[in-house]
Amino acid sequence: MSAFGSRAEDLDRDDPLADFREAFALPEGVIYLDGNSLGPPPLAALEDLNEAAHEAWGQGLVRSWNTAGWIDAPTRLGDRLAGLIGADPGEVIVADSTSVNLFKLLVAALQARPERTVVLSEPGDFPTDLYMAQGAVRTLGGGRRLDLREPEDLEAALGPDTAVLLLGHVHYKSGRVRDMAGLTARAQAAGALVLWDLSHSGGVLPVELNACNVDLAVGCTYKYLSGGPGAPAYLFVAKRHQDSLISPLGGWMGHAQPFAFEDGYAPAEGIRRFACGTPPILSLTGLEAGAALALRAGPARLAAKARALGDLFIEVIEAGPAAAALSLASPRDSGERGGQVSFRHPQAYAIVQALIARGVIGDFRAPDICRFGFSPLFLSFAEVEAAAEMLGEVVAERVYEDPAYSVRTAVT
Repeated sequence: MSAFGSRAEDLDRDDPLADFREAFALPEGVIYLDGNSLGPPPLAALEDLNEAAHEAWGQGLVRSWNTAGWIDAPTRLGDRLAGLIGADPGEVIVADSTSVNLFKLLVAALQARPERTVVLSEPGDFPTDLYMAQGAVRTLGGGRRLDLREPEDLEAALGPDTAVLLLGHVHYKSGRVRDMAGLTARAQAAGALVLWDLSHSGGVLPVELNACNVDLAVGCTYKYLSGGPGAPAYLFVAKRHQDSLISPLGGWMGHAQPFAFEDGYAPAEGIRRFACGTPPILSLTGLEAGAALALRAGPARLAAKARALGDLFIEVIEAGPAAAALSLASPRDSGERGGQVSFRHPQAYAIVQALIARGVIGDFRAPDICRFGFSPLFLSFAEVEAAAEMLGEVVAERVYEDPAYSVRTAVT
């Protein structure tokens, strides 16, 4: 056994989260380093889905909106997720997708600052964030625009025209963590609202929305929270803004009295006004178990293990035969990094495909990123050490040059 293998065994023996692995359905022979893209199913989620489909839906039928608590699921789950992101009950709702929630909050924020015309963000942030911002300014018109500035230039760009600062808390490619408190304070001092995307931090890092005085936030649930493919997202609106912001998508579930069936729209009070269409009950049911596991583990322990797993991965790679060929694209300091590590290589896509063929599942992000996620609830240090050794072999032995590994699939 290598020195790294021995150390990984020691780390696993002392891991306070080791028992959580048994809560997940994971295939044999696979090292899954893509939980930052799609988390694996908790066993309890599969049981909950089966019961919801056969009992609540199959037997309760439409009665289950009342008897099974379906109608309250978006706010009930929102209150639970609030505990993971530093929010209070009544400030979070689970509804729609991250993209839709971004659009709702961007338009609401722009309309709340009618004298300001600029949404400020950075180039290279997650594409849907930028696409939704483009759509919001195009929809509202009136000279509104999206201004993209490099990270080091964002603060200088804040000014009297800035309506909203939109940023990802953890960058989806590099894993770099932004200074939420500092940037929020500086944007607000300039009179802007701040909208954070927590998709790559919620459920793996401590997030303190209220301690940072954040205005607005969104996040997805199918990554570290294991809500399932396409699981509904969540949005946060600080209580101080809830009466003054109105969603541009005035769906019936955001109405003050959805079952009064009135012709005119009257927004509900509080966070419920940001609901839109009928809640996707089976998807919400699938989220319950993953959220419960993350809450039980706690953000501090989740972050500590995720960062330790990433540190071990980097160390093994850089001590191995592929060290010269792979370039670290993530912060070396784990305190500046989320739950993922990325390396650059000109043949990154083929490398990832070669790893997948060998049972190590990561993902590729264009143009040259091999990205690996370290979900702390189900990964062991021994698995991460073995995956790093495998990556070293694939690169050093040029296994990726097999033409089969360069055939592009629809999802990378």
